[in-house]
Amino acid sequence: MIQKCKNIVEFIQELYQTKELIPLHEPRFLGNEKKYLNEVIDSTFISSVGKFVNQFENMVAEFVGSKYAVATSNGTSALHVALKLAGVDENSEVITQPLTFVATANAISYCGAKPIFVDVDIDTMGLSATKLKEFLEEFSTKDENGFCINKTTKKIIKACVPMHTFGHPCKIDEIVEICDEYNIIVVEDAAESLGSYYKGHHCGTFGKLGVFSFNGNKIITCGGGGMIVTDDEVLAKRAKHITTTAKVPHPYEYIHDEIAYNYRLTNLAAAVGVAQMQNLEIYIKKQRELAARYQSFFQNDDVEFVVEPKNSTSNYWLNAIVFQNKDERDIFLKYTNDNNVMTRPIWRLMSRLEIYKDAQCGDLSNSLWLEERVVNISSSIIIK
Repeated sequence: MIQKCKNIVEFIQELYQTKELIPLHEPRFLGNEKKYLNEVIDSTFISSVGKFVNQFENMVAEFVGSKYAVATSNGTSALHVALKLAGVDENSEVITQPLTFVATANAISYCGAKPIFVDVDIDTMGLSATKLKEFLEEFSTKDENGFCINKTTKKIIKACVPMHTFGHPCKIDEIVEICDEYNIIVVEDAAESLGSYYKGHHCGTFGKLGVFSFNGNKIITCGGGGMIVTDDEVLAKRAKHITTTAKVPHPYEYIHDEIAYNYRLTNLAAAVGVAQMQNLEIYIKKQRELAARYQSFFQNDDVEFVVEPKNSTSNYWLNAIVFQNKDERDIFLKYTNDNNVMTRPIWRLMSRLEIYKDAQCGDLSNSLWLEERVVNISSSIIIK
């Protein structure tokens, strides 16, 4: 096993042409980032008002194929607001997957709602349409108003949040179809999947609302930043209103018509986002080239490289490999991190965190299997 680890480390060092520390995913700045930042500074419009915020929204909306986009301070705030727009509150519950970054579950909690964890598919690592259907058939019913009611808790299951894991699309069309049948609103956590497509349509555009992240480790970054996308004009206008403290337009007075949030993206961050969007196609191309090199390297190995699912085009944001068992995974994690190659296990299941230990769960056998075996490997874009 040590020799296998050594071979992988040497391959990664050869890819990145260094034996110094190789991060998991570091940003690349190839274009107009400094130029646009200087423009913002010279303009003095450095906060949430400025031309780059609107430009960034328009660029993202056009790229993904949505009618509207609303920029927020980060992906978590975008998801929080999207769930609020979906009507999620303390009297409701939200189905999501246990194999995800904690922000997915936290955003549900911010609304006062409770998460329900349903298993993922092995091939996509995203929410399983089959397991979702099974859960709803067993644990839900409809009330006289057509709402989906959890028979165990008697609460409304208001929304469903599938996540496109590492940029690999889940079977989102099947999930939306099931949720439509049960009157459940789909809010896509597309935080990791800018540039990923399922059956020719961009991730994040299947549900009522979709959310993207521009954290420092994403395929493009603003340092932080998030985006809500939707085709619903009413929801888009409301998203902008409640992410800007619900301030009512007035020439000089401060009037706010509801309790809301200071979640608007800054013009400084948006300037970086605009510059990054101008090179997004290059980043996706290079990310897919890197994945192809990994796939070739692992093709005759018992360590499996995770490839894009059927009917999908993935941005390969974070590359991942699957070991035979947890022992092999742990040996690899220690060896690589001891040898200047950063690797990370997939997230600990949300259902195993103390903060969500009491959440209702379906059968999570696939999630548990993946949790013990999946590791992310070096995924920084190589521009050469």
